[in-house]
Amino acid sequence: MPCGVVRVNEARYAELVKKRWIIGIDEVGRGALAGPVTVGLVAIPSNTKGIGMTAKLPLRDSKKLSPIQREAWVKYMRVWKRENGGIYFVTKSMSHKVVDKINVAQAANRAATKALQKFMVDTAINPKYAKVFLDGGLYVRETKGVRFPKTETIVKGDEKVPVIALASIVAKVTRDRKLVRLSEAYPKYEFATHKGYGTKVHIRAIKRHGILDIHRLTFTSKWANI
Repeated sequence: MPCGVVRVNEARYAELVKKRWIIGIDEVGRGALAGPVTVGLVAIPSNTKGIGMTAKLPLRDSKKLSPIQREAWVKYMRVWKRENGGIYFVTKSMSHKVVDKINVAQAANRAATKALQKFMVDTAINPKYAKVFLDGGLYVRETKGVRFPKTETIVKGDEKVPVIALASIVAKVTRDRKLVRLSEAYPKYEFATHKGYGTKVHIRAIKRHGILDIHRLTFTSKWANI
């Protein structure tokens, strides 16, 4: 969609531009041997308080939550969005091929940039009304036609900043669902169990059955000739 085109009605737009948003961005799948690297973005009004208490769910880095808790959080955020619109969330993924081509760090940063671009276009807010917090290692690169808010990268941000933790949850649920679907297509590799990471089960499957077209070749090349 061209920049400047607003998807909301005038009243909703007026409400959005007056809000001050805090935006969290995090990624999952950086160290996996297969599948995409996925970035989650969550934006909430800066005066939002007590998210975990309201949801009656623990809020922490997605890796420290159970699959049931993560799914419950995504369900809660969907209801939150539907009932009052006080939240925005989106995910962007870069495939294993992109990871191999430009390396996983650059792929994650590209996904983060695309996620923030989508938020800015979808909401059409003035960048001065928002602040972006990224988990350590991530950065975004402003592109022509879409101005970004100020950004800050925080080491272990998914443990310190609630909105980054929410972004981590959205990203992990999205990516895990994809790997579960891949497990159905490639049952011998048990992707539903390890989600593409380099566990003993996964490495054993690679040695027995070979490298698939969804594996990251730069991560699995040492097993190519086994």
